[in-house]
Amino acid sequence: MNRTRILHLSVIVALGLALLPGRADAQQKSLKEQLTGAWTLVSLDNILPDGKKQQLFGANPKGILIFDASGQFAQMQVPANRPKFKSANRLEATPEESVAVMRASLAQFGTWTVNEGDKTITMRNEGALIPNGEGNDGKRMISSLTGDELKFSNPGPSTGGKNESVYRRAK
Repeated sequence: MNRTRILHLSVIVALGLALLPGRADAQQKSLKEQLTGAWTLVSLDNILPDGKKQQLFGANPKGILIFDASGQFAQMQVPANRPKFKSANRLEATPEESVAVMRASLAQFGTWTVNEGDKTITMRNEGALIPNGEGNDGKRMISSLTGDELKFSNPGPSTGGKNESVYRRAK
């Protein structure tokens, strides 16, 4: 063999080895591993039975959803353009300010599990802004988890219809 042939063969072998998946890449992460971490809310649409869409937290909602590896979650959602209270002390909020916050906000925490087979998340609500939800399980159907984007639906929100949420992995 001449030198050129040996060089070409060496380059081909090196490229082939470089393109082989490494041991860590060869194994697909579980759904739970892919979900674990912090996510920021991109959009949330409530779709009523008649097909009408509502943006319960406005066009550009703010929110976070955290799934930790031990099975705990925390979630908060608010509209981006909430008016400030007259006082910085929440205990001095007017009744109108308090009602506005309750109607426009969601906060809850608890435990979470994943069903890898049917691609669902079950969130057990242990504490919430709205106490009626405490002790309840909420199932979320994952429609897409690609890269840093998570899409899921909640088929039974307290507002009726179903919610479709889009989150982006927090950086």
